[in-house]
Amino acid sequence: MPRLRRERGLSCPEMSITTVLTPERWCADSPQNPVTRKGAIRVEMEGMLRAAVAERRLRALVVRAGDYFGASAATSAFAQIILPAKSGAPVRYLGRFEVGHAWAYLPDLAETIVQLSVREDELQAWETFNFGGHWLPHGVEIAEAVRRATGNPAPVKPFSWLPIRLAAPVYPLARELAEMRYLWQTPLQLDNAKLIAFLGAEPHTALDEAVRTAVAGLKRT
Repeated sequence: MPRLRRERGLSCPEMSITTVLTPERWCADSPQNPVTRKGAIRVEMEGMLRAAVAERRLRALVVRAGDYFGASAATSAFAQIILPAKSGAPVRYLGRFEVGHAWAYLPDLAETIVQLSVREDELQAWETFNFGGHWLPHGVEIAEAVRRATGNPAPVKPFSWLPIRLAAPVYPLARELAEMRYLWQTPLQLDNAKLIAFLGAEPHTALDEAVRTAVAGLKRT
C-alpha cells in the first residue's frame, strides 16, 4: 500500500496508484507521483501555474474531479461508450464491475466552481480542491443507472479492451485510451473534505436524475 500521512484526521496517500487495491481517499493536496504520460503533463501544467502565481502574482484555482458526464458532454466516456448507440443495444461498462469509480456531473461541478469563484477573496492565491461528485463503490452502478434511464432491458456487458490494445501501436487514440485503462481497474476516490469545509456543502444531483438529464440531452445532440 502507498505511504500514508495524516491531515485533518484523514488518511491522505501519495498520488501513486500502482499498488492500490482498495479504495483510498485522495486529499486535495496529496503529493502527486504520476505513472502515465498524461499524468506527467498535468503535473507539469500545475507546476507552471504555481510558478506563475509565485512570480507574476497571479491567482489560480484548481478543482479536480472524476470522469465527467452531462447533457452536453458528447465526447465523454459516458456518452461515447457506456450510453448505447442504438436502442436495445447492451450497455457497456469499461471497468471491473466491482471496482469503485468517481464521476462528476457537469452542472454540479460548474456550480461548485461558481461558488468558489464568488468567494475568491477568501481563497489563497494558489488553491486546490477535490470535487467528490458521485463516488460509486461498484463502478457498474453508472451503467445500471443508464439502463434505468433508457428503459433498456438488456444486461450490462463488459467493454472489450482487446481491440484498443491491438490498435494502440498504430492508432494514436487507441494508445491514449489504453494508457488510461488503469483508472477503470483501480478504485480512486477524491476526498472533498476541504471543499465541504469551505462551502458547507457540495452541489449534488441524485444519480438517477443526473443520468436521466444527461441521457435526454445527449440523445438530442
